[in-house]
Amino acid sequence: MHWSRSSVRRIPKALCLILSLAALPAAGDIAFVTNQNGEELSVLDLSAGTEINRIPLPGQPAGIAVHGTHIFTVSPDAKTVRRFDRATMTEQARVTLDGGPTGIAYDPMRDRLFISDWFNTRLWALDGATLTVQAELATGVSPSGIAVSDDGRWMASADRDSDQVSIFNAETLDLHKIVPVGVRPYGLRFDGQHRLFVGNVGTNDVSVIIPDTGEIITTVPVGDRPYGVAFAKGRAFVTNQYENTITVIDLTTLEAIKTIEGGEYPEGIDATEDEATIVVANWFENTVTLIDAETLEITGDIETGDGPRAFGVFILGED
Repeated sequence: MHWSRSSVRRIPKALCLILSLAALPAAGDIAFVTNQNGEELSVLDLSAGTEINRIPLPGQPAGIAVHGTHIFTVSPDAKTVRRFDRATMTEQARVTLDGGPTGIAYDPMRDRLFISDWFNTRLWALDGATLTVQAELATGVSPSGIAVSDDGRWMASADRDSDQVSIFNAETLDLHKIVPVGVRPYGLRFDGQHRLFVGNVGTNDVSVIIPDTGEIITTVPVGDRPYGVAFAKGRAFVTNQYENTITVIDLTTLEAIKTIEGGEYPEGIDATEDEATIVVANWFENTVTLIDAETLEITGDIETGDGPRAFGVFILGED
């Protein structure tokens, strides 16, 4: 869990708002980007290519999960989880947790929120409305990224310092499988076929797992220090922090088909509701980059606050 970038010089990038008309996101797509250094939440209108709001968010925020009318954030330094109302961007609930809250994922079927505790080999399960703790789940060492499958069957945690993934039954919260993966898994996400893609920052590859059996069906080499994963147009997109690139993986062949040169230190990544556009948060550049998911061309950048992380699901379509 890294909360400082002082040792690396940031090269600012000019604002670019000229977007390809063919690649404009669907009307109403909004990105909610946590800015760790600036302790703010940037609200971006992706179709207009502008920042439309910036909300104070103390505690070096990183983790983000959005769904429907709610925005959930994690501020590790303040050990605080917050829920905001989408329409008013006012805080609706807050909880302070001990340990090291880091990753976050939301289960809409049960209105349940999961938070990883970096310091204490566990996850919290919270009520999505009140943010009260419902359960604690044991994991490996340094759990980081969390994901819930679209069918609501599985929840998974990347246990970085145990080089494993813990897969839970999302309904019962029982541990289903422990799957050894590459070195230092951090970000992960389920694709539309409910396969789990795990970025291993220590071995520069992505493990692809069938959650029912725990089988790793392949390991795909990517760039230097893979961080986040998103899906669109039959492809996976993986941010490579140290390489300033995004690796594109074909979801049929499970092979890397292209490397896109991106912004400086790309981290959080998500897709618009129509899968037309991939959005990448560039932590050292204070921008997000927009990529046409069909042509794989960069179509523009939008400025954010200082230190955008956007670790999780951060894009919402129209209300």
